[in-house]
Amino acid sequence: MRGITFQEPGRVSVTELPMPRITHPRDAIVRVTRTAICGTDLHPYRGEIPGFAAGTVLGHEFAGTVHEAGDEVPFAPGQRVFASDIVACGRCARCARGWHYHCPQVSLFGYDKVVGSCLPGGQAEFVRVPFADVVLAATPDAVSDEQALFVGDVLTTGYTAVRAAGVRAGDTVAVVGAGPVGLLAALCARAAGATTVTVADPDSGRRSLARSLDLLAVTPGELVAAADRGGAARVVEAVGSDAALDAALRAAAPRATVAVVGAHQSPGMPFPTGLAFGRELTVRFAVGNPLSSREPVLALVAAGRVDPSIVVSHRLPLSEGPLAYRLFDSREATKVVLDPLS
Repeated sequence: MRGITFQEPGRVSVTELPMPRITHPRDAIVRVTRTAICGTDLHPYRGEIPGFAAGTVLGHEFAGTVHEAGDEVPFAPGQRVFASDIVACGRCARCARGWHYHCPQVSLFGYDKVVGSCLPGGQAEFVRVPFADVVLAATPDAVSDEQALFVGDVLTTGYTAVRAAGVRAGDTVAVVGAGPVGLLAALCARAAGATTVTVADPDSGRRSLARSLDLLAVTPGELVAAADRGGAARVVEAVGSDAALDAALRAAAPRATVAVVGAHQSPGMPFPTGLAFGRELTVRFAVGNPLSSREPVLALVAAGRVDPSIVVSHRLPLSEGPLAYRLFDSREATKVVLDPLS
C-alpha cells in the first residue's frame, strides 16, 4: 500500500508501505477513502519539531470503510466510518471524565512521539486504528466521507473553541485566523447564535474566503483597532502564534473570554498581563476532542447547519502528496483533501 511519509523538513514522499495488521481485539483496519492535511502537519514539515522521525506516515484526518475488525470492535467490514484524531483507551478514569487528551495511553495519528507513542497516520490507503471501538464512529448516510473527516478534527476543534469561549445568542465574536479551524469556528459561532462574527487574517485571499461565507473579515491590526469601540465579548485564537494570541487578547472586551485552540509551542511569549488584568479577561486553552464532542458536531453537519467542505480549496489524489504539502505550506491552498482511491 502507499502512504505519505515525512522525510526531512520541507520534503515528504509517497512511499510503498507494509499492509497494517490487527494486533489487538480492539483494533480495526480502515480503508481510507478521504484524508486531509492539517495545519498541525505543517509543524514537522517546516522543521518546527526537532527530531521528528523520518519515515513517519503522516496525517490524522481520515474517513473510509472498515476493511477488517478485531473481535471487540462493533463495526462490520464495509461499514463507513471516520476516526478521531485523538486516540485514547476510553476506559480509564480520565476518559470517563471526557479528558481523552490526558489518557495515559493517548496518542495522535501520524505525529511520531510528540503525543504518546508513535502511530502511523491516515494519509495512506489503509491505517490501523487502535481502540477502534472508541476512536471510530459511524458515518451517517446524510454525511459524505469528506465532511466526516472534518468531524474527526478541525470542525470539532472549531466547535470546541466556541464552547470554550462560552458563545451565546446575541454575542459579538472575533476569530483570529482564517484558516480551516478559524473559519469553521466562525461558522459554529454563527450557528450558536452570535450576532456579529469577525474574522482576522493577514492573508487577503483568506479574508476574501471569509467574506464569501458572509463573515466580516479584517486584518489583525484592524481587529485590534476595533477594540477601542468596545471589543468582542468572545474571542477565538485559531493560529497558535505569539502574534495571534496577542491580537486576540487586545481585541477582547472587558470581562471577555478568549479561547485558544491554536497549537502553541512558544516557551516565553511576552504576555500583556496589565491589559489582561485591567480588562479582567478569562483565557482558556483547549484541545479539540472529537471523542467528547463529535455527536453534536455530526448533528450540525447532518442537518446542513454547517458544511465543513466549503473550506476545501484543493482535491488531489494521494499520489500528489508532495504537491499538496507545498500548496498548503505556501497558503496557495486553504485546505487539501486527498483521495487514496484515485
